[in-house]
Amino acid sequence: MSTDMRGGVLVITHGVPLDGVIAQIGAAARAGAGAAWLPQVLGHDALTALAVAGREVPGIQLGTAVVPTFPRHPLALAGQALTAQAAMGGRLTLGIGLSHRATVEGAYGYSYDRPLRHLREYLRALAPLLRGEPVALRGETLTAAGAVEVPGTTAPSLMLAALGPAMLRLAGEETDGTITQFTGPRTVADHVVPTLTRAASRAGRPAPRVVVGVSVCVTHDPAARRALLGNIYSAVGTGGEPSYRAMLEREGVATAVDVAITGDEARVERELRRYADAGATEFMATLFGTEQENARTLELIASFG
Repeated sequence: MSTDMRGGVLVITHGVPLDGVIAQIGAAARAGAGAAWLPQVLGHDALTALAVAGREVPGIQLGTAVVPTFPRHPLALAGQALTAQAAMGGRLTLGIGLSHRATVEGAYGYSYDRPLRHLREYLRALAPLLRGEPVALRGETLTAAGAVEVPGTTAPSLMLAALGPAMLRLAGEETDGTITQFTGPRTVADHVVPTLTRAASRAGRPAPRVVVGVSVCVTHDPAARRALLGNIYSAVGTGGEPSYRAMLEREGVATAVDVAITGDEARVERELRRYADAGATEFMATLFGTEQENARTLELIASFG
């Protein structure tokens, strides 16, 4: 496997004013990170924030990780994504995903039944709309009829958050790749990359992008940082997120903390290189240290280009 892999950061948005979100993206760009990603949760609208950041922060690639599909019709999402793409001069990766049953049904009140069918139909509407093509889809889970016109821009890269085999196959067949979370290097090598790559090859698509989400901290006190992360991730894989639990079990670890990377620069770089060797093309680092530790971590991330 190639060891070429680009480094990026997942920007912290919870409890942070918009100016603070933009400041984090600016800091990542100045440090030399390859990309900055925003989550879409019940807070800042990721695409709106990225459109603002794209006007203020040059150079760095920008992406969503990820926009849930159920609350946004593909016609609406296509218009929003293309507007953001135009605002930032063509640097957008649009990462989308299902979210989780607990969120979709509990917060939004939508049915989570037949998620794979929903996502396949959603992609078959969204992808052509992003290319400026009209759609006339009347599927089993959604209807989309019309076109979106945003002059002066191009389609963003489209990626799908996928962990299970069926979702990875769909990502390979219909999108530019996948974005993972809480997935260790063994699982990336043995499950994510081969499943995704075979599907892309069968569909006649280029080699897919594989963006792995990983928590990273360059620190002299890894035990303390891992204890902190244990409190943050205490519910991962134990609540309404069975897909995360499945990835941890595949990796042979007990908790999300076990796939986090902490230590000095040499150790962190060595552990990140395991993802490159596994076939990841990019990593998306969540920083969780002190201000000084995060600065050291950003410097290391930038060394990946």
